[in-house]
Amino acid sequence: MVTETEDPPIVKVTPLQQMLASCTGAILTSLMVTPLDVVKIRLQAQRNPFPKGKCFMYSNGLMDHMCICEEAGSKAWYEKPGNFRGTLDAFLKIIRNEGIKSLWSGLPPTLVMAIPATVVYFTCYDQLTAHLRSKLGENETRIPIVAGILARFGAVSVISPLELIRTKMQSKKFSYKELRQFISQKVSEDGWVSLWKGWAPTILRDVPFSAMYWYNYEILKKWLCEKSGLYEPTFMISFTSGALSGSFAAIVTLPFDVVKTQKQTQLWTSESHKIECGSVWYLHTCTQCTLT
Repeated sequence: MVTETEDPPIVKVTPLQQMLASCTGAILTSLMVTPLDVVKIRLQAQRNPFPKGKCFMYSNGLMDHMCICEEAGSKAWYEKPGNFRGTLDAFLKIIRNEGIKSLWSGLPPTLVMAIPATVVYFTCYDQLTAHLRSKLGENETRIPIVAGILARFGAVSVISPLELIRTKMQSKKFSYKELRQFISQKVSEDGWVSLWKGWAPTILRDVPFSAMYWYNYEILKKWLCEKSGLYEPTFMISFTSGALSGSFAAIVTLPFDVVKTQKQTQLWTSESHKIECGSVWYLHTCTQCTLT
């Protein structure tokens, strides 16, 4: 007698669970990647000390941020002397002389933008994917592309105004009243659209990456599951699919990233406490601003 095998039940994940998972993933990624970037910045500052007004890049593993040196000297975390001879030597000396917490210097301000962007992006992708599959079917190959593009549009659109505000606050200390005056001035002079300056070049870089990443990720994950005889992907299958698809998408979109990096690493001179930054491109969000 032949018995029919039933498909295993599909576990439905709620939007709240997706947001919590995205938030947890963002925090873990930042905790693992930030120490590497802190060491890189310290080594760069040792070779070429950062003068006042110089801009340098800071990455928490989720987004690239432009940081502006406020003043010369060794008070700031990125300019503390260390006499490092290399990456490993820098790790050991920072931990021994400054404490292990120093490896996460500057992380909290960048998480203010990175976590919301990550939560919006991944939650939107999961929700859009589930909705499109219910309408078009499970085997529709275009679903990851459409969902990835729309999710990236949403994340960039939500974060762009916040990134403008964060960049303004990073240049010097502002009270909430001064910040409100700055936003009101921008809106009165250029309209509400001014809060989304730089949105277009960010989309041009991030949307192709998202489309290629999610399409290849879903295809690879499905293929590896079939080869392994599994219904649900394991951690290693998901990890391998993400690593391969991310590497491919990064290589293809490298020209966009080169332009972005060149603009981000340019040096701006400071004159009369005024720092003018134009066309600053970020990894996940971009603003054009004048910092005073």
